[in-house]
Amino acid sequence: MKKILITGTAGFIGFHLVKKMLQSGYQVVGMDSVNDYYDINLKYGRLEENGIPVKEMEYAKIIASRENSNHRFVQLQLEDKGEIMRLFDKESFDVVVNLAAQAGVRYSLTNPHAYIDSNISGFLNILEACRANPVSNLIYASSSSVYGLNASMPFSVKSNVDHPVSLYAASKKSNELMAHTYSHLFGIPSIGLRFFTVYGPWGRPDMALFLFADAIFRDQPIEVYNHGRMQRDFTYIDDIVDGISRMIDHPPEKNESWDAAHPDPSFSSAPYRLYNIGHNNPVKLLDFIAAIENAIGKKARMVMKPMQPGDVEKTWADVNDLISDFDYRPRTPVEEGVDHFIKWYRAYYGV
Repeated sequence: MKKILITGTAGFIGFHLVKKMLQSGYQVVGMDSVNDYYDINLKYGRLEENGIPVKEMEYAKIIASRENSNHRFVQLQLEDKGEIMRLFDKESFDVVVNLAAQAGVRYSLTNPHAYIDSNISGFLNILEACRANPVSNLIYASSSSVYGLNASMPFSVKSNVDHPVSLYAASKKSNELMAHTYSHLFGIPSIGLRFFTVYGPWGRPDMALFLFADAIFRDQPIEVYNHGRMQRDFTYIDDIVDGISRMIDHPPEKNESWDAAHPDPSFSSAPYRLYNIGHNNPVKLLDFIAAIENAIGKKARMVMKPMQPGDVEKTWADVNDLISDFDYRPRTPVEEGVDHFIKWYRAYYGV
């Protein structure tokens, strides 16, 4: 039975991935700092849903799930080098999935140091721990935001990503470069995943679906940026988790066909790969809002706003590499995914 470390398990994607990996028979150690970037009670709720007794949490103490004997959790900061190394030394992980990070494009405009501490220094600690305690596969979260000013659609992992428009995006590109260095120097197999606007039940309250739904339920206006002329490759959480699960036991290998004279940035002569993971179907923001209105049965009051610094007008994922390598097939249409979220929201908040 393989043992997986999943960081960020009080977070949205990590919470769902824990469920999937336990169902598939893996041992899972979850890790999260449980910071207050957004409502900490939602993070506690996710942990409790997966059987973690929040009242027993102590920093750096591993506690067991009440629901599944193969699941344990530790509250730990990525930037805590000493405790990260002790955790890896003690547990001997087979696979690491690093989803923990300081998230949010707009937050990076006012809190830049949080991104360096968590996303740069913290990721370095993960890489160093994998170097000292070799793993068969390191999967880590990148972001569609790395495409920045690139306007060539759909976004391809073979395209240039040298023009980020937020520090958050720059930190994620840095993760890709750092991972390649460690794959090249120390043979650590690594897969970077550029996530495209993930949504669904237990989603983040700073993301559009949650913000819009919450405002509509409370009869509050919603702010629609770029006057509604936005498109996003909205990707349902189950499709994301299915994609990640297909990679767990299939680490990248060195590729001798890689041409250093004409380098493809998506792979390398090192055991290193980059993938977009999205729905491959951009949706107009106003259509997304309409799906929320239909699911709730209530119209939104929209306040049109200009484009915000750090935002991009459109995202669209080319997932052909993920399809060919892992038979990845996102199946959830926006209307269905939004409906699942609204049902969860009603149950969780009692509205």
